[in-house]
Amino acid sequence: MMAAGRAAELGRRVLLIEKNPALGAKLKISGGGRCNITNSEEDIHALLKNYGAAAKFLYSTFAQFGVADTFTFFAKLGLSLVVQANNRAFPKTERAVDVARALEKYLASGKVTIFTDTKVTEINNVVNRIESIVAGGVTYTANAYILATGGLSHPETGSTGDGFGWLRDLGHTVVTPTPSIVPLSTKERWSHALSGVSLPIAKVTYYIDGAKQFSRKGPILFTHFGLSGPTILNSAAAVGDLLHTGEVTARIDCNPDLDQGALDKKIITVFDANKNKMLKNIVGEFVAAGLSPGLWLLVPTINPDTKVHSLKKEHRKLLVETLKALPVTVTSLMGFDKAIVVDGGVPLSEIDTKTMRSTILENLFITGDLLLINRPSGGFSLQLCWTTGFVAGSHS
Repeated sequence: MMAAGRAAELGRRVLLIEKNPALGAKLKISGGGRCNITNSEEDIHALLKNYGAAAKFLYSTFAQFGVADTFTFFAKLGLSLVVQANNRAFPKTERAVDVARALEKYLASGKVTIFTDTKVTEINNVVNRIESIVAGGVTYTANAYILATGGLSHPETGSTGDGFGWLRDLGHTVVTPTPSIVPLSTKERWSHALSGVSLPIAKVTYYIDGAKQFSRKGPILFTHFGLSGPTILNSAAAVGDLLHTGEVTARIDCNPDLDQGALDKKIITVFDANKNKMLKNIVGEFVAAGLSPGLWLLVPTINPDTKVHSLKKEHRKLLVETLKALPVTVTSLMGFDKAIVVDGGVPLSEIDTKTMRSTILENLFITGDLLLINRPSGGFSLQLCWTTGFVAGSHS
């Protein structure tokens, strides 16, 4: 949508072919329906560090359309953005559908022709050019072709890897995709019982066969199958590597800014002020909202109906220890259907990143998730979408 709108803005006659019944299916569900539209880090060097080995290829790309340009672009379409925790920018309405509508407005202003419910079945090339495509049983020719099919994450939205197959057939190298930013499946019933509960700030430490490996700090979300949220998603690739070498366990620290002694003092203060109340009625003063059902499953020796003044010291200590190290066993990464980002794609050595033009086919441009660019969650994927789409549309 960005590529088509930009090409039309520059005076091109543009046909946008979409196999779904409507545009923007994946966009409309991004960020849990809120759409983390970009990351507000405007320093290009700091921003590009998040794209790993691809960073060195992307300076000229992002110089043409960066984070500040994204804010301006959507503002001109009537969609203001707001920045929340960890530089994550969202539409002010917090509705992903409004982002899709803004882009549809952009397409309409350029008089882009749009065919929905139309599947591309062939891409025909001669020597170093694409000659034509076949879509919906009709052959189309053009001066330039832009592939913006997305990768393999959320295949229910139409991202079924079609673009990877076409690119291989056209002579490009395609690194096989695997889920890279994806939730974790866990074994323990207590964590599943907390589905929907979030910890705004927590620290998760991963172990392999009991030996500490690495830690991450930030928001965590419990789900019916295990763990998600930015901190978990951005750990997934490394956890996937660990799963090949042994049993992966994790400990979740619900109070990472307090050591055990400080947390114990905090709980004692709460207890002193509520001596005649039942534990279950005051636990919310020192644990995150909604966490207590899982907590009682983890500490079955503690009766939540106990009056605070009757609670044994060893039980208070057990609460502290548990809140500093909620135990889970990671059984697997979730699949493509749960993935936020899937790695894999065409190496940037086969792309002129000043234009997003293929170095193999002179009239083909490749964008977004079709490119081999790893990145964390936090708005970096959609910024890559806006940037590569704009640049491809500008030069096609």
